[in-house]
Amino acid sequence: MPGGSHTMGDLAGDVVDLLDRLEIANAVVAACSMGGYVAFELWKAAPGYVSGLVLASTRAGADTEDGKAGRRKMIELVASEGVDAVAQQMIPKLLGASTQREKPDVVAHVGNLIRGNSRDGVRGAIEAMMNRRDFTAHLGAMKVPTVIVAGGEDTLIPPASAGEMQRAIPGATAEVLPAVGHLPNLESPDRFHALLKAFLEKL
Repeated sequence: MPGGSHTMGDLAGDVVDLLDRLEIANAVVAACSMGGYVAFELWKAAPGYVSGLVLASTRAGADTEDGKAGRRKMIELVASEGVDAVAQQMIPKLLGASTQREKPDVVAHVGNLIRGNSRDGVRGAIEAMMNRRDFTAHLGAMKVPTVIVAGGEDTLIPPASAGEMQRAIPGATAEVLPAVGHLPNLESPDRFHALLKAFLEKL
């Protein structure tokens, strides 16, 4: 994400542009964490492109005031200490305790992914998350096949949030992966891919 102000709607527009360029008329959209916020905007603005949803480690609600205050502190951290400081602070929150204890390669990989971003890119992503819309009231209208995935050790978005979305989205299913934190596709790729394969085979 380049410097400047961005919204989740802007990012959803980028997804539409990419799908058009690839000549993809509709797709099953698999989105994790911040990607889920983009997926909600994509569904709202251009529902014809979305034939199914995989929503992992995400929520429909907007940030609370406390949440926004935390984002502002993170923006200040980026400005004062750089992206490495963000990586050090976020890795224990992004990864489950089991992953941190048993999978040092995953810990290192996630750290490298974070550090590969610019200060402007990280700041822009944080601002977009902080200012995102609340989609809770729209969940009942999301009549596309949907599976919600949560990590049993996710401390950023607890598994209970998955159940709340499942009950609100018509026909949605939910899966909780044990011993996994906020990044199930990286922490337990075999289980995540098996879940994704089973979902796609039912469509």
